[in-house]
Amino acid sequence: MIKLGIIGMGRMGITHYSIINSHPQVEIIAIADTSKMTLDLLKKYATSLQVFKDYKELIDKAQPDAIIVCTPSNLHYEIALYAYENGIHAFIEKPFTNDERKAQDLKEKFEAKGLVNQVGYVNRFNDVFMTVKKYVEQGLIGKLVRFKSEMFSCTVTKKEESESWRSFRENGGGAVYEIASHAIDLVDYIVGTPDKIVGTSMNQIFSKHVEDIVSSTFIYKNGCSGTLYVNWCDTSYRKPANKLELFGDKGKILADQHGLKVFLNSDDAVTGYKKGWNTVYITDIFTPVPFYVRGNEFTRQLYHFADTILGKDKGDKCTFADGYNAQKVMQSLFQDANVI
Repeated sequence: MIKLGIIGMGRMGITHYSIINSHPQVEIIAIADTSKMTLDLLKKYATSLQVFKDYKELIDKAQPDAIIVCTPSNLHYEIALYAYENGIHAFIEKPFTNDERKAQDLKEKFEAKGLVNQVGYVNRFNDVFMTVKKYVEQGLIGKLVRFKSEMFSCTVTKKEESESWRSFRENGGGAVYEIASHAIDLVDYIVGTPDKIVGTSMNQIFSKHVEDIVSSTFIYKNGCSGTLYVNWCDTSYRKPANKLELFGDKGKILADQHGLKVFLNSDDAVTGYKKGWNTVYITDIFTPVPFYVRGNEFTRQLYHFADTILGKDKGDKCTFADGYNAQKVMQSLFQDANVI
């Protein structure tokens, strides 16, 4: 059994708790959170748990084999570093850190010690986006020429009346860290990390201190290029939506979390897709998971983390190295937009 601790019991902490608690070889032994109400509820209704106000106390006293970290991202580095010093495997919610150098430091440290490390970029475990990656690698649409990676949500829909962690970039707030990080990692995953970033612009709609909209152009040495556009003030979307468009010299792919469309210039013998448009729904390609909350990908990513610790999986999906690559791109966006 893996003895697991969870640090941070907000929305994602509760989601991850419910999912990983279903794994037959994981025992959640401890929780750390700064909210007295949360801790009091856990003490009352989850009496088997050890409950702490401080992550160091959790690690020192509960001595878990692994931790899941769901705090604001400005705290990720110090928590992960303390886990490393104590030989503990770590799953860190996205974004990995708020600093490229800290991201690189954690990547190198965990790799050197052989500790399992993973970042919560959940799109890498989505059936549609995994299929898109496979198609690109197989050359279904030929040489990739252009792409668009977009994400929309209605996270911020009115002027700030009070300030929270989302209000400041130093805490991990802003559209880049909060949702563009997913769109960026999706580019890293399917296309690759860009060699150059140009033309970045950031707009404020309702926020005082951070960006609400970001757009940019990614350029690659192989001649491919693409655009990023993210808006977390778009009330036409009820739920966050990732959209990806890929154009190659043999065809085109349009994809989101729920399905994809493929346009081909000629029939494809491998996939069986015909010339013209082909539509694929997630129900056509998904692999079932043992426990469902929010989407198959959320379960798949945590089971991958646990199974890697158990030696059942390779641990090569969404590592700290991948988190570091996404962090480099985010840092470049801020530098190109002259906001840092």
